Amino acid sequence: MIETYGEEPRDVANAMGRGVRSRCPNCGEGTLFRGFLTVADSCDACGEELHHHRADDAPPYFTISIVGHVVLTLALAVETFYAPPLWLHAAAWIPLTLGMSVGLLRPIKGAIVGLQWAWRMHGFGTSAATADA
Repeated sequence: MIETYGEEPRDVANAMGRGVRSRCPNCGEGTLFRGFLTVADSCDACGEELHHHRADDAPPYFTISIVGHVVLTLALAVETFYAPPLWLHAAAWIPLTLGMSVGLLRPIKGAIVGLQWAWRMHGFGTSAATADA
């Protein structure tokens, strides 16, 4: 359990779900991103400050882990059962890898920002004690 220093606990699943949908983790109405991966400084609907986030390397790490497991499993299964030529492997797996990576990176980053908001990490708390923790 995350210590909130007397503040009301925030719903982690709800905040992460809003982040996956590129919405503000606080209200779910405003947009989380101002660019493809650039998090907005604040929510345009409720005014919640979002610039505190420190998603850093977590979204690419999780994206690589997910895409790698899916593509590797599929590539090994196709090679085992059908043994297609190498050019066909390249034609199938390169676009799938790129598409999955681009498609997953933003939702995963949104979920990480939502998690940080829900746990009051990196200044998302409302008191000085949570900002320092």
